Amino acid sequence: MRAHERFLKYILFDTQSDDRSETVPSTEKQKALGQALLQELQELGATDAQMDENGYVYATVPATKGHEDRPVLALVAHMDTALDMSGKDVKPRIVENYDGGDILLNEALSIVTRTADFPDLKKYIGQDIIVTDGTTLLGADDKAGIAEIMTAAEQMLAGAYPHPEVRIVFTPDEEIGRGVEHIDMGKVNAKYGYTIDGEEIGQLEYENFNAASAEVIFHGVSVHTGSAFGILKNAQLMAMEFHAMLPPMENPAATRDRMGFYHLNTMEGKVEKTVLTYILRDHDADKLQQRKELMRRAAAYMNEKYGEGTVEIRLQDSYRNMYEKIMPEHKELIEYARDAIRAAGVTPIEDPIRGGTDGATLSYMGLPCPNLGTGGHACHGRNEFIPIQSMDKAVEILKNLIERFA
Repeated sequence: MRAHERFLKYILFDTQSDDRSETVPSTEKQKALGQALLQELQELGATDAQMDENGYVYATVPATKGHEDRPVLALVAHMDTALDMSGKDVKPRIVENYDGGDILLNEALSIVTRTADFPDLKKYIGQDIIVTDGTTLLGADDKAGIAEIMTAAEQMLAGAYPHPEVRIVFTPDEEIGRGVEHIDMGKVNAKYGYTIDGEEIGQLEYENFNAASAEVIFHGVSVHTGSAFGILKNAQLMAMEFHAMLPPMENPAATRDRMGFYHLNTMEGKVEKTVLTYILRDHDADKLQQRKELMRRAAAYMNEKYGEGTVEIRLQDSYRNMYEKIMPEHKELIEYARDAIRAAGVTPIEDPIRGGTDGATLSYMGLPCPNLGTGGHACHGRNEFIPIQSMDKAVEILKNLIERFA
């Protein structure tokens, strides 16, 4: 079975995670896909196939004869889809032999994927592109990665090429930052790994943001406006004052490449209490610390101005740059991946990730884990698309890569 045929089955499962939930996984519906994947792995002949109580799926592809002594390799993808848009009742369509023009997704709702907005489309003229009807996301992030890993597993279990022992791991809740929070590293038990969770085919990512979050709470004093003189302290205005102390051009809309930022994620409040939440990002760990320190200084200044306890700030680190664990300690992982991509006739794309992956956290848990592209584009929204030929290339790249570990 080709990867896209699997993909079209997997996206029928609604697996959207929920950052407000305190359960593990955050949504029970993720386990429905996990159970289907478990059954498929068992039918393909994988060993040790299991799904634990937290929704993690593990399985083993035994090494081919003569390759049992090679280091164990893990392939990792996540089952959940993003919160940005619904993944329920996905209605996929294949645009065959794409002609290079805009793609009408939904005539009734006038939803169009325009090449002016998504110029990468023109790279795939003549190919077959999977799209939605514009009312949901597609789910290539990361059901495409799952489909590609499963197709590679099928080939290995059929004896198509030599390989070491390969661990397959499918995680829940990656989209809400909890993807490996409850992973059992004893069940992973691999020396090296790759997440298959990037976008354009040929992507090879081994550098990501260092990340932190901030919650800033402003305590005001509410009183009737007619007698407010010298008494009223408007928490909303204090929040605006605090935000104005951050560098205005260091936000996601004004930064790119390795430039870090402060991103105001949510704001909610009234006169008595206002809460701002931020995400802080920087590829340089020292610069991320400087960003945190600036926020602390701004809070201290406002407490001095308005009174101690007016502003509370809570800072928490989220994940770190995997570059520090992969380069130069495990540079061979990058060389193998480059060779595998080139052998498939694709040029490697090596840009720093302006975000994070499960692989970043796994790298600090003892499993160096770069990230590879699935072929998907415009993830997390209604215009998401993936070329079928890119999915085939992703499987070929996996084959080339796995053989290099044999």
